[in-house]
Amino acid sequence: MHRTNGPAAAALLAALTLFPARAAAQEPRDTLRLRDAIALAQRDNPGLQSARLMADAASERVGPAGSWSDPMLSFGLMNRPLDGFGTDEPMTMNSFELTQRIPWPGKLGYARERAERLADARALDAVETERQLVARITGVYSQLAFMDRGLTVMRETRDLLRDFLDVSSTRYAVGEGLQQDVLQAQVAVARMTEDITVMEHGRVATAARLNALLGRAATVPIDALILPEPADTLPPLDALLNRAAVERPALAAARERALAAAAGYRSARRQIYPDFTVSLGYGQRPQYTDMATIMVGVSLPIFAGGSQLPLRREMAAEQAAREAEEQELYNETFARLTELRADAQRAARLTTLYRDAILPQARATVESAFSAYRVGKVDYMTLIENELTVNRYEIESLRLSAEYQRTVAELEALLGGPIGGTP
Repeated sequence: MHRTNGPAAAALLAALTLFPARAAAQEPRDTLRLRDAIALAQRDNPGLQSARLMADAASERVGPAGSWSDPMLSFGLMNRPLDGFGTDEPMTMNSFELTQRIPWPGKLGYARERAERLADARALDAVETERQLVARITGVYSQLAFMDRGLTVMRETRDLLRDFLDVSSTRYAVGEGLQQDVLQAQVAVARMTEDITVMEHGRVATAARLNALLGRAATVPIDALILPEPADTLPPLDALLNRAAVERPALAAARERALAAAAGYRSARRQIYPDFTVSLGYGQRPQYTDMATIMVGVSLPIFAGGSQLPLRREMAAEQAAREAEEQELYNETFARLTELRADAQRAARLTTLYRDAILPQARATVESAFSAYRVGKVDYMTLIENELTVNRYEIESLRLSAEYQRTVAELEALLGGPIGGTP
């Protein structure tokens, strides 16, 4: 093992000294703020537009569901003799008849209630779609910001490894180092270049995904983004569960669908009751006194076994199914909230641990290894591996920050709004 001295040692020490300052000085530009990305998606995302239009369509079904059917106006030439088709017969008349079907009380009222609740559920679905879209955008945005920060860290690490390579090549050229050190430094630079290439290609795909969520072409350029630090605390789990039970749009939509099914069942129970038909007729007799007719008809549910009763059983089954779906959604929401809160806390605590303990210790290990390398107590590969370890810890710290942002965004989607309670 060889000791470093002279210009080679000075160059290596300068590289180690300047690296942290260079990493701290290069910050990504804030070219697309998250709130601006969300605003773009709220305006242009096709899926969200579709959900809103479906809600509009459902609202237009409310009126027809509670309305009577159109009256029927009939005109006829009655009792005209085939011989001459004249009007001199006493029973000959020109007939005008107006007929209106009147449903049994309650049928249309419950049908209208069902349509109203289904329309409300559709409107809540649109809000839920928007919340989930915001969560997805935040997750992809955070992943893209992580890649930007990660690429900065890896490129700076590669620059430092190239400095190591220059030093090892210089030492080998003057007979102070080993060829093995040069080869190891070359491999380290190549490995870091490979990692950078993989992340660069991953960034292209992630940027395309974000553009798709924003409702624009996949090739629209997105420059480097800012990755926020995790927040200090989250509300207690009980508070999150209680708020989600009240404010999550999907849960409210599930309740509306269950109530709509209940109204549909009450309407179906009345289908067996007869409807009425009222007819008003006027008979014009050109050579005799005109005549009027009033008729009332009643439908006879003699085929209830094949019509009204199966409909009743159908609506009873749908009501039970909607109530089961509502309970399932409650259970899934509460389980997911518990899981996400635990994930967010883990990410926040580990980020703090990396920032305050692990990374400082890892950087100190690199400095110690360099000092030991100068006096021949460690080999060159140890120095490189220690620097690569620092790189891995920095990348992991950034990944945890992105994971925290994504997890909190999913939490807020389940809560129906920001954790702080303000839009």
